Amino acid sequence: MSETVSEFDPDDPHWTYDEMALFGENRAEYSIPEAPAVVARERYELAGGGWLSGLRWGSGDVELVLVHGGAQNAHTWDTVVLALGQPSTLALDLPGHGHSSRRNDGAYHPRFSAEAVAEVLAVAAPNAQVVVGMSLGGLTVNSLAAAHPGLVRRLVVIDVTPGVDRDKAKEVVDFIAGPQSFPSFTEILERTVLFNPTRSASSLRRGILHNAHRLADGTWEWNYDRRQLSGLEAGVESGIESGVESGVEAGVEAGVEAGVEAVLTGSLWDDVSASTCPYLLLRGALSPVTDDADVAELLRRRPDARVEVIADAGHSIQGDQPLVLAGILRTELSA
Repeated sequence: MSETVSEFDPDDPHWTYDEMALFGENRAEYSIPEAPAVVARERYELAGGGWLSGLRWGSGDVELVLVHGGAQNAHTWDTVVLALGQPSTLALDLPGHGHSSRRNDGAYHPRFSAEAVAEVLAVAAPNAQVVVGMSLGGLTVNSLAAAHPGLVRRLVVIDVTPGVDRDKAKEVVDFIAGPQSFPSFTEILERTVLFNPTRSASSLRRGILHNAHRLADGTWEWNYDRRQLSGLEAGVESGIESGVESGVEAGVEAGVEAGVEAVLTGSLWDDVSASTCPYLLLRGALSPVTDDADVAELLRRRPDARVEVIADAGHSIQGDQPLVLAGILRTELSA
């Protein structure tokens, strides 16, 4: 397994993707001491069909579970896990993302995803001390904690509440709602850099390599299931929750605002209320996705919840301030 900082052109026809070859770049960018990466790609079959994939870090019983945001994948946490010293961790790909299977019905409601995650955790991480979810992953772990409290001992939610809406998430929605394919890696990188001013170009480059693929004709396209975007007009953060939320419970066509709002303002807030484990919400200081009204509603439903604002971070705190997040998670793991 290579951990050197690579110099290559992804548009070179001789280049091939190796998901385990980029950790040296993560370490170099954030001055993390060198050490072999103890990580493997795992696949977990689901009883109802399909599978979830994940990155299994470290050894021994899983202590930490990480669930990414919409249109991301398990590699969004690489720098955080490396900075933590690779504790026993399971970073999952949500359904329709990364290496996990797509749903035939295209229904990616957080409650559906929470059931898939619960099935995996019951086998692979039944004693995890901390469960973390960002964005769509945050909504998912809220539902997980409500429905399966025995699997969630401490909960960390990154920059999302069920109060997210179209206006708060406009910038991320506009980015994710862009083209599915690009003529070259250079062009997909240029657009990604434009929409992510709080991130370094090197980290965005790694993120694209883990989240897109090159086709035989040399063009590039995103990996995640684009059917999730069918309800963007209804607008929820990360550009996919509107499709995720769209009427799965309300029984209406994807993208119908009434169905979206019924799910968002009803059951998902109720999941927050139903959770009982220690609850920490992290807000990105530069992110509009979670606002003061959302925090007030969270604290009304969970008066014991803690809220921290992370300076110099946007929506993806794990990308903007991975060392700060690692420090917070280290404290949570030792609590």
